[in-house]
Amino acid sequence: MKGRRRRRRDGEVNLTPLIDVVFLLLIFFMVSTTFTRETRLELQLPEAQGEAPPPQEQGVEIRVARDGSYAVNGKALVNRRVETLVEALRRESLGPDEPVLIVADGEAPHRAVVAAMDAAGRAGLTRLRIATREPDAAPAQ
Repeated sequence: MKGRRRRRRDGEVNLTPLIDVVFLLLIFFMVSTTFTRETRLELQLPEAQGEAPPPQEQGVEIRVARDGSYAVNGKALVNRRVETLVEALRRESLGPDEPVLIVADGEAPHRAVVAAMDAAGRAGLTRLRIATREPDAAPAQ
């Protein structure tokens, strides 16, 4: 008896279940992932209730304008570079013990205020103060 020969089938992989699993994983991760939302915080600058320093101890005054430009003792600087500010502080200061008052506009960039503090440190001035307004006082012009 001669039996019928079975045809050998080549091995094949059915990709349909694999694609279904990949799509289910993709949907799972899309639904379960939380996306970060960048928001801006509305900040109100702090007010100080301390006493004003005595007038005889004014020292060097650095003013930081709204656009980030600087003025040292009322003299505007030609640019916003920290090196220029350091040189101006060295010219205007009498020594390392002289106090430095930083008067920054409420809308001035934080980077400009930190750069002013850094410039004072580079110039050898270590006694820093930051001007604020009193709680019920009108803003200074």
